[in-house]
Amino acid sequence: MPEPIVVGYIRRAHGIRGAVILRPLSDDPHRFEIGSEFLTDDPAVDRLELTGVQPHKEGLLVTLAGTADRSAAERLRGVSLLVEAKQRRDLEDDEYWPEDLIGLAVHDSAGSRVGVVADVVGGASQDRLRVAAAQVEFEVPFVAAIVTDIDIAAGTLIVDLPEGLVDLER
Repeated sequence: MPEPIVVGYIRRAHGIRGAVILRPLSDDPHRFEIGSEFLTDDPAVDRLELTGVQPHKEGLLVTLAGTADRSAAERLRGVSLLVEAKQRRDLEDDEYWPEDLIGLAVHDSAGSRVGVVADVVGGASQDRLRVAAAQVEFEVPFVAAIVTDIDIAAGTLIVDLPEGLVDLER
């Protein structure tokens, strides 16, 4: 069974009535609505239910069922909110979940193995793939002009590395 997916985390308490600042990590615009329930990574807190949600400059200002004062809210600092993988939205043809890309063998356009995808780094304008090669680790912009083919079933990813992006000859 797939591991639950982190969709946000509680940054800090806000005010005296149990509200918290939530940092969303989901691109689903309906993920954080009143009545939404989440699993957590805190053994002391099995589930959390949102009872109030509004935008805030640091993410979302939310109230939670059973969290009525600042002390209760402060105990939730750093708690991650999770959903089962099956609760995620359906992907478009050219979209991938980060965990599906991690571990893929990276080959250049000539077919030579370059390395392996070690991580996916989120960015404001584009994500980047962190590639671990034999002597070096580097990041590749995750854009169609550079990442030309992805075959999850075969476990491969083809990149057309721009000259000067990385020196693999070290």
